[in-house]
Amino acid sequence: MPRISTGFIIGGLVGFFAVFNVACDNLVVNGRNGNETGNGLTWMTDYEAALERAEEVGRPVLVNFTGSDWCPPCIRLEAEVFSQPEFRRFAEKELVLLIVDFPRRKELPSELQQQNQELAERYGIRGFPTIVLLNHEGAVIGQTGYRPGGVEKYVEHLEGLLEKVTNPSSGIDNPQPSCH
Repeated sequence: MPRISTGFIIGGLVGFFAVFNVACDNLVVNGRNGNETGNGLTWMTDYEAALERAEEVGRPVLVNFTGSDWCPPCIRLEAEVFSQPEFRRFAEKELVLLIVDFPRRKELPSELQQQNQELAERYGIRGFPTIVLLNHEGAVIGQTGYRPGGVEKYVEHLEGLLEKVTNPSSGIDNPQPSCH
């Protein structure tokens, strides 16, 4: 029987754990109060919990109404903005994140589907993506959608909407979402 060296075994284990670690970095952990994405952001899924968190930390809620697995502008917004380190740094300081998803290829728990439908009706969502900024009481303080230009321009745009909260002429951007 051939003899396997200790170095070979250790090297194999190191390789296995390196691959395992990379795979875990992209893992999405689903839970009632949040989905942690590979870039370290936590997107809550429970509306009431997000409002409570917003009140605790004194930040607005960014609600992402999305068709995450079928809507091209939603997928671009995720890739170009939400998955970027610049957005993560901004969101960690300024926002509570809530995702309200309407996927077609995966099934959400019925309680979550019902909540998401009620929220879409409450906030008059007509297409995806629609981004709504809320205060801790659930009142709309801004609304937008997908905007080309990348993460830096999108963060500037969100900062402008948040600025309108302290100088409230209008925080509604009236986007023209393209997925219905």
